Amino acid sequence: MNREAPVAMDVRLMNTAAGILFLVFVLASLFAMTRWASAHNAFAFQRITVLGDVNHCNVATVRAHVASRVKGTFFNMDLASTREAFETIPWVRHAVVHRDFPNRLRVQLQEHQVVAFWGEESEQRLLNSYGEVFDANVGEVEQSSLPRLNGPQSQSALVLAGYQLIEPQFSALNLKIEALELSSQGSWHIILPSGATIQAGRGDADALSTRTQVFLKSLSSVVKSYKLPLSALESADLRHENGYAIRLRGFNTIAATPSPTP
Repeated sequence: MNREAPVAMDVRLMNTAAGILFLVFVLASLFAMTRWASAHNAFAFQRITVLGDVNHCNVATVRAHVASRVKGTFFNMDLASTREAFETIPWVRHAVVHRDFPNRLRVQLQEHQVVAFWGEESEQRLLNSYGEVFDANVGEVEQSSLPRLNGPQSQSALVLAGYQLIEPQFSALNLKIEALELSSQGSWHIILPSGATIQAGRGDADALSTRTQVFLKSLSSVVKSYKLPLSALESADLRHENGYAIRLRGFNTIAATPSPTP
């Protein structure tokens, strides 16, 4: 009995060693096969399928833009860098990339939904529905009557939020906002298509909305008292604590408290 124990131990060790060697062989074979497959032309991407938003990005343009930047094969492609390549295409906000075996690439695109022009007219930049500034050919914008928003680029979402709050207030009086600007000091400035300017003071989007709502509620009765249309408004200053000052064509009306807050 004492002589058989070492023999059994040797058998177990041999079996363990054989198992390890077999595993190493399998892994080495898989590694070699993967390297071979990675370099084989059969697995190089030969077709790109484009799905999703392609209103401004036709399939041919997308393929031409990324063809030289799509690297690797089905097994070794870097999906992150490939996604970034698609997102450098003008009008593309987000891309989701999938590999379809053995040599196809499928990409789902989300385009920017433009809601306004951004910055000065000379900048030729756009703003999407997320409040993000992006560069694209403004000549491709179908809605030529979009407003122009402006301000520090880091505050673009705030400027859009302010516009979305006050636009319905002006629309209710059949007034349109030509531009809304936020200065680097945090002051709001509204421009109407007639050229009328409204200094709307400082604060967040809600403060802007509250201030313009109070102003617009009384504007109709003020111009009506002079038997003038709303288009007679030339300028307004809403920065006063207890009122506002307006200028009408041929008339000046000053608020009871004329000193504007900083």
